[in-house]
Amino acid sequence: MNKHAPSALLVLFFCVVGCSSNHKPAPVVDVQGSVPLSKRVKSSLHGREYIVKKGETLYSISWRANIDVSTLARFNKLSSPYQIFPGQKLFLVKNSAKASKNVARAESTQNQKQKRIKKPVASNKKQAYGKNVRGEKVSKKANEKAITKGTNFSQKIRNWLWPAKGKIIEGFSTAKQGNKGINIAGRRGDPIKSTADGKVVYAGDALRGYGQLIIVKHNDDYLSAYAHNDRILVKEQQLIKAGQVIAKMGDTDAERVMLHFEVRFRGKSVNPMKYLSK
Repeated sequence: MNKHAPSALLVLFFCVVGCSSNHKPAPVVDVQGSVPLSKRVKSSLHGREYIVKKGETLYSISWRANIDVSTLARFNKLSSPYQIFPGQKLFLVKNSAKASKNVARAESTQNQKQKRIKKPVASNKKQAYGKNVRGEKVSKKANEKAITKGTNFSQKIRNWLWPAKGKIIEGFSTAKQGNKGINIAGRRGDPIKSTADGKVVYAGDALRGYGQLIIVKHNDDYLSAYAHNDRILVKEQQLIKAGQVIAKMGDTDAERVMLHFEVRFRGKSVNPMKYLSK
């Protein structure tokens, strides 16, 4: 037998063992070689049309499409409170002729639903200040609250509060596949707070890549979003105050426990660090 055979066999053995003990495969990255595909939010909408899915709102769709909600509503001739329904076709670009037909179909469907209602809703034509539709007196505080719901609020945001305590593990990026907000690390169950006064316009998990998500409207220009929550503590259309706990931190649709926080100005992503207090 060749005197070099034992050495060759030993080398071959270690090669086999080394090959069989591979670690997890390296994450697949984008063409720029910087952003793992697993971290990319797969929620951007492109094209001219979109079919509404269950659980979506006009705000959530405008968020995904990077379009101001008022612009998207105008494209589709929708008026506040922007009611839409699953299966409805929305135009993501200006297309007034087709949009008019789309709205007509939507109104027809809505009218058919209303005809099925057996009991008519009480008329409020005779409603006066300080009284409800039944003529009963209501408190001044309750009346002011009702008025507030029908008006714009926080037209100027003086202070932006931090939504969570923790280390920033990823900052804002203007790259095409970059991070459109900031990621704040923390522990499961840590409180998530509203950065400013506003109204919840979306609360759910219909947006792929965001997990349990909350979108808050602060005024006609600004929206903020809080993603990957473990638990949502508010409901859509609820008025909230700056600093109010709206969710618990989690890792839904994320690789670790964290808060993904975004700010949008007229539908476009902006760097949250420009607004948050130092």
